[in-house]
Amino acid sequence: MKAAVRARYGPPEVVSVSDVEKPVAKDGDVLVRIRATTVNRTDCAMRAAKPFLWRFFTGLVRPRVPVLGTEFAGDVEQVGGGVTAFEPGDKVFGYNDARYGAHAEYMVIPQGGMLAPLPQGLSYEEAAPGMEGAHYALSLISSAKAGAGQDVLVYGATGAIGSAAVQLLRNIGAKVTAVCGTKHLDLVSRLGADKVVDYTATDFTADEQRYDVVIDAVGKSTFGRCRRLLKPRGIFIASDVGPLWQNLALTIVTPLFGGRRVRFPYPKNDAGIARHLKELIESGEFRPVIDRHYSLDEIVDAYRYVETGQKTGNVVITVTTPGT
Repeated sequence: MKAAVRARYGPPEVVSVSDVEKPVAKDGDVLVRIRATTVNRTDCAMRAAKPFLWRFFTGLVRPRVPVLGTEFAGDVEQVGGGVTAFEPGDKVFGYNDARYGAHAEYMVIPQGGMLAPLPQGLSYEEAAPGMEGAHYALSLISSAKAGAGQDVLVYGATGAIGSAAVQLLRNIGAKVTAVCGTKHLDLVSRLGADKVVDYTATDFTADEQRYDVVIDAVGKSTFGRCRRLLKPRGIFIASDVGPLWQNLALTIVTPLFGGRRVRFPYPKNDAGIARHLKELIESGEFRPVIDRHYSLDEIVDAYRYVETGQKTGNVVITVTTPGT
């Protein structure tokens, strides 16, 4: 099968499309023929091993996982022993950051993992980006205990996580302030933001409003910068550990003082979350935002674009088309 493979850490050019052995579904596994996938921030971090600490989990000198890719949509090709939730021919979408492997024509995922039937009315390309950003956004929202009537600021509202967070917060009744660049002001308003701040025109941390929750959806700010935005017992939460990995320590230290606090999300990856995301998409409460499309052969160009930091929502890769 064709797959986007890398044998070492480095820039986008370390990835090349080549032939590799097709995986086989073992007991409890589902083999999926991938129709579409995405290139996201996780893929970029894993490919480059930045920050360096990634190497302690993924291989100190060389990567243990040659084929990246977490999100996908496709068709069930084969099921292993004991699999009852899916059968060959089912159209599915999913997310797998334990084994990766979605940047290929076939991949294997446990039946109890984040795998669900394809949302009705969506193509493979529309459904493929429906998991990663949204499940991180759900984790940020639930970990921060954001709820109806609360004032919530989302910094980085046009990325995969941020654009999902704006929609999901709107649906639970939160009052959302979204921070983005000039060209995305209308998009973010359409996603459901009550107020939009253009970070190219003003410093969002100078906002006079105070918030119950500040969500850094791109991992580019800090508790120190955003602290003044929080109400006396407000919560700062980010999609990243922070430039110095400080968010992990701050989750322990800040609650001791009884004021503004830092929390850190611990996403839950299972079939229940996958089915919940399917329901949110089908109900119209969430729809992944798509920026650009590439073919698998163009995946290096997709990596280059994602790393500009200018993508809006998701970058989708078409792997195979039905009938091939």
